[in-house]
Amino acid sequence: MKTVFVVDDQDLNLIKARQALDGHYRVRTMDSAEKMFAVMKKIIPDLVLLDIEMPGMDGFAAINRLKEREQTADVPVMFLTASMDDETEAKGLEMGAVDFITKPFSTPVLLNRIAHHLHIEELLKKRTERLERIQNSILAVVADMVESRDKVTGGHIEKTSIFIRLLMEAMLSKGVYADEMSGWDIDTAVSSARLHDVGKIAISDVILNKPDKLTPEEFDEIKKHVPEGEKITDRIISKTGEEAFMIHAKMFAGYHHERWDGGGYPRGLKGAEIPLQGRIMAIADVYDALVSERPYKKPYSHCMAVEIIKKDSGKHFDPEIVEVFLGIADDFWLESVRGI
Repeated sequence: MKTVFVVDDQDLNLIKARQALDGHYRVRTMDSAEKMFAVMKKIIPDLVLLDIEMPGMDGFAAINRLKEREQTADVPVMFLTASMDDETEAKGLEMGAVDFITKPFSTPVLLNRIAHHLHIEELLKKRTERLERIQNSILAVVADMVESRDKVTGGHIEKTSIFIRLLMEAMLSKGVYADEMSGWDIDTAVSSARLHDVGKIAISDVILNKPDKLTPEEFDEIKKHVPEGEKITDRIISKTGEEAFMIHAKMFAGYHHERWDGGGYPRGLKGAEIPLQGRIMAIADVYDALVSERPYKKPYSHCMAVEIIKKDSGKHFDPEIVEVFLGIADDFWLESVRGI
């Protein structure tokens, strides 16, 4: 059963809407937009009936905020209004409303309009999901092609993707950078993280697969995979118009080698200047490098890897994210050995 939110500052309107919709939909009523956003932290509705004229945050401000958030941008909004004019209708449609319902509303008309828009949204959702599956499959193949060239770091992309999910979910549960991540779709972000090393496609196989430690000159060449990764993601964005997925991918690719203290590359950014995606990936990337065997080194133990990351808190890594990592470090290890 679909979930419909009804947001109106008049109790009578909320009661009438519930009576009309009960039995057809799961109905949640709220007397302010602020309460709606509080509930949306746990429940994302299939459709919102939203009053325009409310004290505090009015309907226009509320729909603007809904459309700004990745998680709620596609939720259809139908405005409830006691009076209608061309200017109000034009503004509402421009801001993304799918329809207007004049109060007092007719139950049959309301049910018909809701059913119509939910059907359209269902068709669009299925089409979008299919396109996303195709897109993600293509980009996953690209990521796998890059990794297949780098024989030194086999399984790195898959493991770091798992670590990224663990970190993001733990950060959200603990409220660490929760506001910054509130608009993120975690599945999209995790999937995009697979492209963090896509720039390696421009690096020589000889250097990628060198069995010994790299010379300073070779390491400078390896560093170029970061700006190359940004260039590749920028080209994809410019040609496809894709935003959420590739913007995350660009942030992971372009900033995962920056350091909290400013000693990283390629820009030498410090602290919160580094996009959050880069600060999260830094920990996942380094942990996997530490516990994995390389031709030039044996794998570190899990305990040693955790201790190294802990010591580098505030130096290499964002200290707040390190604290989250320390709380779930054993989960990293379990996932790491599961992939062996």
